[in-house]
Amino acid sequence: MTSATYKNYNDRFKSGLRDHDKRSTDATGPALVAGAAGFGLGLLAAAGRRAAVQAVTYAAGDWFEGLKAEHKLARGIMEKLADTTEEDQGKRATLVLQLQHAIGKHNVQEEYVVYCILAEHGDTAAANTLNSEHFELKKGLHELEVIGKEQRPGFLEKLGEIRSVFEAHVTEEETEVFPRLHASLSPEQQKSLTNRMNREGFKVA
Repeated sequence: MTSATYKNYNDRFKSGLRDHDKRSTDATGPALVAGAAGFGLGLLAAAGRRAAVQAVTYAAGDWFEGLKAEHKLARGIMEKLADTTEEDQGKRATLVLQLQHAIGKHNVQEEYVVYCILAEHGDTAAANTLNSEHFELKKGLHELEVIGKEQRPGFLEKLGEIRSVFEAHVTEEETEVFPRLHASLSPEQQKSLTNRMNREGFKVA
């Protein structure tokens, strides 16, 4: 092969590679843009859903009022569950999932923020007690879910146990512990606690 022939062959080979790269870019470019757009829309949708879930708590404007609103929400779901029968398996499963999510988000806010502030202000015993009661609620909700899935007897009885633990826990928070903490905080501390609690709630909403 002469040097001229080799040069011609080499130029054609490089030109072919450039054409191939261009076609690859032309083909994958729109796909990458579409994928990125879809991912971005997914993130926006998730953020919108979280904001909607946290809206009730945020709208209360104060951490204590926000937690009371969440107590009311969880109580309402349990009342709906109490009205179900053995024939309402699908409805029960949906409501149990809603209750687990509502109480789970609520617990995160209290455990990661409120109970920590409570301990910082010298009420470690109350923080530990309330935290242990959360475990009892989580355990009860797990057992309720299993009973429902396996269609075993005792669903409403287990729900009654959960409601009893829940109401005792909420009464202690709303009438004793939280009013005491609320009264001990300055307006700036109240605002900081409210913002931190809403931030934690948004993460898991």
